[in-house]
Amino acid sequence: MKIDHIAIWTTNLEGLCNFYIRYFDASSSEIYYNHSKEFRSYFLKFDGECRIEIMEMPRIPASKNDIIKQYLGLIHFAINVGSKDRVNQLTEILRKDGFKVIGEPRTTGDGNYESIVLDPDGNRVELMV
Repeated sequence: MKIDHIAIWTTNLEGLCNFYIRYFDASSSEIYYNHSKEFRSYFLKFDGECRIEIMEMPRIPASKNDIIKQYLGLIHFAINVGSKDRVNQLTEILRKDGFKVIGEPRTTGDGNYESIVLDPDGNRVELMV
């Protein structure tokens, strides 16, 4: 078994799509649009098989979770960027471009090297190797 994709609701479908394409070299499917539900989505594919589905539909309520604090449920997803240097470089590029870095690059207790940034919607993205 394998994870095929994760899904993220957004109110900024194009902005979130562009973020993952620009910074993480994702490729995008054609937009899917269900007119009767006013539902739009893209599948973003990364190097490998795992995908992110980003979705937009009116009347989906905003999350009540604090994006900085930990809470129950899915808290982050990790993208292996290939090297420690790339973790450092991409962290600084994202910071310079105005994205919030909530975990500075470091070696974790389990031996991973990672940083944590927030995407345009405040989702935690772990940059790791």
